[in-house]
Amino acid sequence: MIYDIVSERHAPPYKINRPQDIYAVLKRYANARTEKFLCLTLDGAHQVIKANIISIGLVNRTVVHPREVFYPAIIQNACAIIISHNHPSGRLDPSPEDRDITDRLRQASEILGIALLDHVIIGRTGYFSFVEHGLLTPPTPD
Repeated sequence: MIYDIVSERHAPPYKINRPQDIYAVLKRYANARTEKFLCLTLDGAHQVIKANIISIGLVNRTVVHPREVFYPAIIQNACAIIISHNHPSGRLDPSPEDRDITDRLRQASEILGIALLDHVIIGRTGYFSFVEHGLLTPPTPD
């Protein structure tokens, strides 16, 4: 089940230029008691179409499958996605499972032609960007 967390807006679209912009959109989840896995769908200009909660887990993990991550991207006609989740523990470093799901989603994004731009872990003290730390290389524009 996918939960809509941003309704249609009447204000100008919010554009993502850097990881700080992602954190600004999703920081309200930094203090959540349970882990939430999120997917921002973006148009061709990297403006947010919608922020989607893909899954809600426990205090230290959540189940994520590429099928559920890319479903909203497909039905919302997204050109790109950014994935994110919070760490209720407050630690920002990625777990081996975080690295694994990022790689699986990167592979799926290549097959589907929907760019995976970043994976951002959010917490009380800030964020961790896979792109900024060299763990994910965003696709080059065609």
